[in-house]
Amino acid sequence: MLNGSPQVTPEAVEQVTAAVKQLNYVPNRAARNLVRRRTQMIAMVIPERTSEFFADPYFAEVIQGAAMYASSTDYTLTLLIESDTDPEKTRRFLTGGNVDGALVLSHHSSMQSYADLSPSLPVVFGVRPLERIMPEPYVVDADNVEAGVLATQRLIDAGRARIATITGPLDTAAGLDRLEGWRRALERAGLAEGPQAEGTFTPASGAAAMQRILDTGQPVDAVFAASAQMASGAMGRLREHGLSVPGEIAVTAVDNNFFAADTTPGLTTVDLHTADKGALLVQTLHRLLARETVEHTIAIGSTLVERESA
Repeated sequence: MLNGSPQVTPEAVEQVTAAVKQLNYVPNRAARNLVRRRTQMIAMVIPERTSEFFADPYFAEVIQGAAMYASSTDYTLTLLIESDTDPEKTRRFLTGGNVDGALVLSHHSSMQSYADLSPSLPVVFGVRPLERIMPEPYVVDADNVEAGVLATQRLIDAGRARIATITGPLDTAAGLDRLEGWRRALERAGLAEGPQAEGTFTPASGAAAMQRILDTGQPVDAVFAASAQMASGAMGRLREHGLSVPGEIAVTAVDNNFFAADTTPGLTTVDLHTADKGALLVQTLHRLLARETVEHTIAIGSTLVERESA
């Protein structure tokens, strides 16, 4: 009756309303959710190693945006870091009636592990699939190809013509897409591809990749790094070799986080609006839980942030 059923007479509603006021009755939310088979909980699943999760500001920014949006809804956000030794533990939790839906956030696709939970459990992914998955998953992700184009085009506009790249891991969508953006920008400008070396989105891997590029002996006047973390490491290695930035080698990257702001000189980078991505992930899942029609792929735009490195 308190749920506003149209099958209840106005007289009965009036009597119950008067009783509610007199007794100061408060609906039991837990009991209601039990009847509706709802927990009012959604999970943010991180299928990454714990050490990588805590070292990468990307995850913190997405989770911050997700938590802020979740706080404006009736849902509580819980964080699940997938067990390195027992990944099935996470699946058992998700399918055990503990949450109403899940968000899966990882640099790697990790979709095969969770895509089959739908439609019994609504799932939204924070990375595009590397291969076709059926049924078609719900994905909220940055346009990483566009990000690679923007960062590389900034180097081209600065008059650089021998542009190398430090890629992200090439078993990730972000790594592949940002590499594709670099290639597209060079092709449009009629420039040959410079040397490339793969990193793992960490400063140490950026330094090592920069060293491999220098070891090729090929002339380089600019570097596009697929993450600010790797660019930070690369710029440190360039300093060790006595090469000035941006004088001798200009540098751009993706990710407008503290690595970009704290490098010397400041790093010209592409802002992927990562906190907005977190909010949009929760919003999309919230709409699915409300049985609204939602697009399967939602792309987030990016913005060039100019500093002194290029």
